[in-house]
Amino acid sequence: MAKRKRRRKSSSFYNRGQLHVSNLIGVLLALCLIVAVSMKLYVTQHNVVDDSVATEASNDAQHQEFIKTIGPYAQQMQRQYGILPSITMAQAILESDWGQSTLSKKFNNYYGIKGDSDSNSRYFKTQEFVNGRWVTVSARFRVYSSWQESMRDHSLLLVNGTNWNSQQYQAVINAADYKQAAQALYDAQYATDPDYPSKLINLIQKYGLNNYDK
Repeated sequence: MAKRKRRRKSSSFYNRGQLHVSNLIGVLLALCLIVAVSMKLYVTQHNVVDDSVATEASNDAQHQEFIKTIGPYAQQMQRQYGILPSITMAQAILESDWGQSTLSKKFNNYYGIKGDSDSNSRYFKTQEFVNGRWVTVSARFRVYSSWQESMRDHSLLLVNGTNWNSQQYQAVINAADYKQAAQALYDAQYATDPDYPSKLINLIQKYGLNNYDK
């Protein structure tokens, strides 16, 4: 009986050893899984960051190309009509979303200028700030054959004013600098957005558009 007792004791020890090894393997597998998941998250996060940086760089290149494209013509408008190029360019950027809005891409309207007849206009939904809140309205916008035609029409609008007030934008033309001109545009009701002047000023300062002014 003593021998059988020793055999049973040896078998129990062996089983405990197997259990210990199995537990150790389980812990190692769990650690490997944690490391694998952590590495995957790390790589994913860095890929997201890399993609974000690449997208930002691509957008910046497109923005600089847009500025270089419209800058010389904005200066030409200044020579002809006295409009600060920085204002002409900042409005084009803001109103057309860097030339990417549907209105600008399909119909070359870079300034959100309204139309006066169905023959030269298309209807679009737009946001207007009315009585302290944003509302969606349908409005008729001008169609142009080129963005240059749109920019010239913008300059003529500021110079000649509206049908009901020929002096409506005179303060924009007489402004001493782009800050005064930006505020004068809002005061003359070119746009209903109360942040319109600050948005123009921020664009001008961020991209150095005032370097085009003479």
